[in-house]
Amino acid sequence: MPALDSLLTGLAMEGASGVLRVGRQGAVYLAGGRVTFMECASAIRFEEILTAGGRVSEVELRSAQKDGGQRLVDDGVLSKAELQYCALTATLDAAFFLLPVKSPRPKFVPDAEHWLGPQWFFEVSTLIRESGRRRAELERAWSSAELDAAPVVPVRRLPGDRVMITSLQWEVLLNADGEATPLTLARQLGRPAAKVLLAVRQLAAAGLLVHEVQRAASLPRRVRTDLPAEPHVPTDLDVLLRLRKALEELA
Repeated sequence: MPALDSLLTGLAMEGASGVLRVGRQGAVYLAGGRVTFMECASAIRFEEILTAGGRVSEVELRSAQKDGGQRLVDDGVLSKAELQYCALTATLDAAFFLLPVKSPRPKFVPDAEHWLGPQWFFEVSTLIRESGRRRAELERAWSSAELDAAPVVPVRRLPGDRVMITSLQWEVLLNADGEATPLTLARQLGRPAAKVLLAVRQLAAAGLLVHEVQRAASLPRRVRTDLPAEPHVPTDLDVLLRLRKALEELA
């Protein structure tokens, strides 16, 4: 089965319009061979970005889902630039997680459209390149993926006298409850999941999050009780007598 980026490149060359559904993982919407929108189960949803900060209510969102994304602009809920920015953020986040997915049966449905409508047009090659750049940035920050799907647990004590963190890193630390994963935190904060994931890895690299190496170091060492006892060697009586005599002569 060809990789998803190869399938999208082929659809782009054909100037295809419709949606490529990647199982339950997500979907890619195209118009004239260019991507208009992407969604992925592992990324923050466009609707979550709109409602997380309270800028768009659930009622306004449902109305837009019936009439199209332009309804939010026409009703004065969002400016055109704000709507485009949200669509851009959601699509780049979805591309980061969806492009590496290997789906056995992706299905293309011609002429299908997302309720949002085309708010931005992305070249397939641009999305592939940007996703690769973000993935490389993630590897440079912290090469281990052990925290990507694990609960975020801040350390109880700073590794030094002071630290410098970004506003997003502060939000992550402030909202980490020992149970929420990076994706859960992203949805709670209304932030792109890829950005939260990067913040988590940066915090781990700075020693501000608990990870497996620290957990192993904090565990008490087990003392083996099944080791054979050292054999008892009887004391030589003559040696003791000579030692006592030597001590008496020194006195």
